[in-house]
Amino acid sequence: MRHLTILILSILTINFSYSQIHEIGGFAGGSNLIGDVGATNYIAPNAPSLGLLYKWNRSVRHSWRASIIYSDLKAYDSKSDDPRRQQRDYSFDSNLLEFSAGMEFTFIDFDLHSGDKVYTPYLYGGLSTARHNNYYFLNGAQRPENTTSWAFGIPGAIGFKASFIDHIVLGIEIGARYTFSDNIDGNNPKKPEYQQYKFGNINNNDWYVFSGFTLTYTFGQNPCYCVD
Repeated sequence: MRHLTILILSILTINFSYSQIHEIGGFAGGSNLIGDVGATNYIAPNAPSLGLLYKWNRSVRHSWRASIIYSDLKAYDSKSDDPRRQQRDYSFDSNLLEFSAGMEFTFIDFDLHSGDKVYTPYLYGGLSTARHNNYYFLNGAQRPENTTSWAFGIPGAIGFKASFIDHIVLGIEIGARYTFSDNIDGNNPKKPEYQQYKFGNINNNDWYVFSGFTLTYTFGQNPCYCVD
């Protein structure tokens, strides 16, 4: 049994080494925060986001994917539809650095070596963590705690991508991140001495959304889906 296992693993390793195709590129777009400050619109980018993206196309229907995205985060009560937030008139301005990894599933076979122009809608899911500064609000103004935290989360995205010239894939994507944190926007301070300044719904965690474009360059060994 041990020898059979080694043989199978060896065959799979050889097969994978000749069927890998990689993509590397970038993401550019906007972000918006869904929290206790500002508007609650799900898709309303109001600050820039830039990132790096890597994919390993494991098959024509799914890919392993990793990304690093840096983004500003801004929120304004004056942009909210809630009259109570409009009257409060808080504003929030910060940034975060997100690391995300997971799997991308395509609805249509995305064979980059078919010789044809290919396109497909896709879904992405995985895990993420984002480094952000901590804040609190005093007398209506945002103030720094001079500490940082990591917000772990679950990213989910929907997009559409197409290969329009050799080795280049262009995509458009909207991705929401549900986090396990409620202190990204400063309504739930981290330090004990600032706990008195809590506000909003501390039972609801923060979300943020990235909307934008991806552009990747493909390289690697061509997979073979046929038998001579």
